[in-house]
Amino acid sequence: MSQTNQRKALGKGLEQLFSSEQLDFNQIEREIVVTTPESEVVSIPLSEIRSNPYQPRIHFDEEALNELASSIKEHGVLEPIIVKKSIKGYEIVAGERRTRASKLAGKDKIPAIIKDFDDRQMMEIALLENIQRENLSPIEEAKGYKKFMDTYNVTQEDVAKRFGKSRSHITNLLGLLSLPKEVQNDVLDGNITMSHARVLSKMYNEDQIIDLSKKIKEKNMSVRELEDIARGGDIEKKKPIKKTVGIVTTKHKVYENSMRDLIGTKVSISSNKITIPYDSLNDLDRIMEILGVEISD
Repeated sequence: MSQTNQRKALGKGLEQLFSSEQLDFNQIEREIVVTTPESEVVSIPLSEIRSNPYQPRIHFDEEALNELASSIKEHGVLEPIIVKKSIKGYEIVAGERRTRASKLAGKDKIPAIIKDFDDRQMMEIALLENIQRENLSPIEEAKGYKKFMDTYNVTQEDVAKRFGKSRSHITNLLGLLSLPKEVQNDVLDGNITMSHARVLSKMYNEDQIIDLSKKIKEKNMSVRELEDIARGGDIEKKKPIKKTVGIVTTKHKVYENSMRDLIGTKVSISSNKITIPYDSLNDLDRIMEILGVEISD
């Protein structure tokens, strides 16, 4: 087969990977790595690589990057990153953390696979890697979905199906973008949980939202306490704020909040049972990874 035909075959394969209704980042990356001959894995100078322009992540865990850098110093980069050729150098498709950690490890080059992604695929893969593997903050995830919707004129329902999330999950996240910038920053920095932010996003008056966000931090206010305040007559609301259903002990509530902050999804504890809902198999894989559960093939 000629090189031209080989490129066409690889291009067709790439299109097929993105043709399914619901995308799976691990499958896309695995297929590309497995089907790429070793002779086509090239060593690229780190100085010629820049981030995916659609990268939604703003904050990177410095401790985790340093740990990965130590591993790279000792063992090297075990799996090549995936890049796209650009006008000047290369853009990262998959492997932002490996690239950053390699720079921290003092490396000059990194093994890479070059693929010809279009702009929509670049945006989808950037969102996918972070959502399904790196656990974006709620604000980063919301901004990623919003940009995708605006760019390609798709609905919340379309986004939910494409990225394996529930419609309510997308709606709740997008609602966070109505919060004042300083409150969004508190969510980004982990000072306010997603559950607190969701209650605040249903309020209308920005001054009241900012004042309550300060009280959440200063008084360690629970979501239930915030809901009780929000239902008061002095709070201007976009729509009624429903009370959290279910009666649990204070200790149960502490455990629920801690697990929700760790896993990134609502957790309920009652009747000697812990319930962790998930939106899809990809979401289940994400939860199992966070909990450190390994399933042998």
